[in-house]
Amino acid sequence: MRTIVATLLVVSSATSGRPQERLPIIDMHLHAYPAVRVGDQGLPNPVTGRRARSASDAALLRATLDQMEIHGIVLGVASGAPADVERWRLAGPDRVLAAIKLDEVSPFPDVAELRASIRQGRVSAIGEIQAQHLGLAPDDATLGPYFALAAELDVPVSIHSGLGAPNTPFECCPEFRSSLGDPLLLEPVLIRHPALRVNLMHAGYPYLDRTIALMAVYPNVYADLGAISWGVIPRAEFHRYLAALITAGLGKRLMFGSDQMYWPEVIEWAIEGVDSAPFLSESQKRDILYNNAARFLRLDEEEVARHHGNPAGDQAR
Repeated sequence: MRTIVATLLVVSSATSGRPQERLPIIDMHLHAYPAVRVGDQGLPNPVTGRRARSASDAALLRATLDQMEIHGIVLGVASGAPADVERWRLAGPDRVLAAIKLDEVSPFPDVAELRASIRQGRVSAIGEIQAQHLGLAPDDATLGPYFALAAELDVPVSIHSGLGAPNTPFECCPEFRSSLGDPLLLEPVLIRHPALRVNLMHAGYPYLDRTIALMAVYPNVYADLGAISWGVIPRAEFHRYLAALITAGLGKRLMFGSDQMYWPEVIEWAIEGVDSAPFLSESQKRDILYNNAARFLRLDEEEVARHHGNPAGDQAR
């Protein structure tokens, strides 16, 4: 897909201001949704309780792209149904990587058609895979062809892990089970596909020990921070969890992910969640906000240089 960059830019605290300098951010967890999906009529923000404000598909897309521009998000992995991710990709061809979502709303895509879309460059990743919401373990046979395709074509996979919204089995997904969010359930898939690049969404919260156990053994597993970074759990609890992952030595594989669905304002909140962590050094923040995702996505040196406003590629050494 891309050649891995040899050296990623690390910026010192003396040059790390935002929004003045707007250091680049990669968002590994966006959703290319229409303004209203089946069952999502005016879905309220889980923090504020306010209903989504976008009046149309185009307005939601525009509001999200505007927030990405404001906050220096140079690249976002946006998952959704094929038609929606294509709409987002075309609207932001240099900013959006299209990813096909497997969830309870849309039929799973045909594998042959998905293979063609990946080979044509119209799709760059598979997932969010919401196996948990479907009542499936990650190694369920239904999902096997998609993991196999990702391994075959060397594209990254993102899978929901850990938490669910309150009353999920009653208001959304009757087959949802909290126990199916256990990150260690992914292990059979990793054994079957040793080179598979996996993003563990929401960093496995609240399964701290099991997340550490999985990531310690499988270095190709990274984790985005997702919704836990912006308020679905208390900020102090998010920082406790993040600090434990850093202490466990996983700081080079944690990635920023806003989990923006219908509320573009959460992008700013998610950035603040990382920026306000008092135990993170500036270089650790840079790793989470950009460097780790650039490595995971195998961005080449030219693209990294462009993201840092230096198209000539003359990076600081």
